[in-house]
Amino acid sequence: MESSNYFRIRLSTIRPDKVTSFDIFIYVDNKYILYLRAGDKLSDGKIEKLHSRDTGDSFFVRVEDKQSYRDWVREEMNSASIDPFSKAKILRESSVALMEDLFENPDVNTALDESRPIITDFIDLMENAPEAMGFMISLSGHDFYTYNHSLDVSIYSLGLGKALGYSPKDLEELGVGALFHDIGKRNVSLDILCKKGGLSDAEWEQMKMHPQYGLVILNGHPNISDAIKAACFEHHESWAGNGYPQQLVGDEIHPFARIVAITDTYDAMTTQRSYNVPMKPLDAVAMMKEKLAGRYDPDMLKAMYSVLFKIKAA
Repeated sequence: MESSNYFRIRLSTIRPDKVTSFDIFIYVDNKYILYLRAGDKLSDGKIEKLHSRDTGDSFFVRVEDKQSYRDWVREEMNSASIDPFSKAKILRESSVALMEDLFENPDVNTALDESRPIITDFIDLMENAPEAMGFMISLSGHDFYTYNHSLDVSIYSLGLGKALGYSPKDLEELGVGALFHDIGKRNVSLDILCKKGGLSDAEWEQMKMHPQYGLVILNGHPNISDAIKAACFEHHESWAGNGYPQQLVGDEIHPFARIVAITDTYDAMTTQRSYNVPMKPLDAVAMMKEKLAGRYDPDMLKAMYSVLFKIKAA
């Protein structure tokens, strides 16, 4: 069967004491083999053993069961019997799986529409269990795949938007804009995206085109707000005016793009990648404030501290 008929899930989103409403498949020897039938459940011992081996590449659900999987996750979010840390973990891990599927989708409109319920789930969790947001962010930073990075930038942006007093409607737009801030990287060569270490001048010029590529992609689809486009097109602009592609200055930069500029850099600094040692959260923000201060909106950078202190408390 075609791989496009399946999407990956992390087994850590499946609790052992609850029957599933969807079949789970395992990918072995280039075949999808039924592993757990809908209506069955995994035993505690088995799931623990499998969690330790699950790299995110092995377990799948059929695309036609995507809504059942989403409903399952939402049910877990509303369960009184699950602690906030477990909820945060289930929501982030399930979202990474769904994000990968979105990023592979050539239809940006469908991807944007399908991303909104993910963002709404995060906003709901922030409202209902504020301490879970700290846990959520503490789970970030393990790897830098585009969809993990985009999801984490979105989570940080929601935290920062909340600290800045954004309404739920604005938070939803911000969350979607942050998710798709790097959509233009679809049009950058994989050799450049995956290169370990520094880029040559020519490669760097190619990489710097991704905001323009992103704007072209988003402009090709209706129902995408200017705010979402701005998060994509302007997130490498600099408060001091020496960013790219337009050299906008200060308040000329859309607020969403100013937020994503901070959260994008923060995630890059605190994430384990092949060529860097991750910084501690407060060290990263201190460096942004002291050595990179001209790049960011100072009030937003100050608000980022309050988000991180909340996380520390969690």
